[in-house]
Amino acid sequence: MAEETANAEPKKEQGTAAKQQPPQQPRHHPQHEQRREAKKATSIIRMGGADIDGSLNIERALSKIKGIGSNFSHSLSYTIETKLGISKSTALGDLSEEQVESINNIIKEPLKYGIPNYLLNRRKDMETGKESHVVGNDLAFAVRQDVSRDVSLRLWRGYRHQHGQKVRGQHTKSTGRTGATVGVMKKAAKAQLAAAQQEKGKEAPKK
Repeated sequence: MAEETANAEPKKEQGTAAKQQPPQQPRHHPQHEQRREAKKATSIIRMGGADIDGSLNIERALSKIKGIGSNFSHSLSYTIETKLGISKSTALGDLSEEQVESINNIIKEPLKYGIPNYLLNRRKDMETGKESHVVGNDLAFAVRQDVSRDVSLRLWRGYRHQHGQKVRGQHTKSTGRTGATVGVMKKAAKAQLAAAQQEKGKEAPKK
């Protein structure tokens, strides 16, 4: 029995020592990390003036472009699937250069490929009178031109733009405040302060 207990004690010590050993950390090879970085860099696709992750599908990737929302990206992906035969679930990085160029052409001229005009963001342009859809830097330039035209014509909307105020009829009493902050005191606090001042006036000795 003594021999069995003696043999059992080292086993316990070995078990505790094994438990106390820290877990082995996975080894990171620099070559694998470089390959991952290179793969990630090549998976970025330039489309519509924006750098988009190539792992996203077409419908999700199109919504990353400035000027294209969820409804327009859904309509574009349907048109791409019917006109070009490319499924909307296809990853953007799996497309060829010719396919990416053809998608860019659809984004530039959506009416030509059957996109309805009510989805466009530039309908009946003030200068040209045409209907189009602008994205990326072209959209930012068009918005700046519209604001500067409203300011130069001295429209009320231009006046609001010029002074940094809200343009579309929103309330401005409780939101959109600018400038130095001013303390606001509630009616109850004002009444308490007035009562305290009256009591101090009564307690003060008369000369």
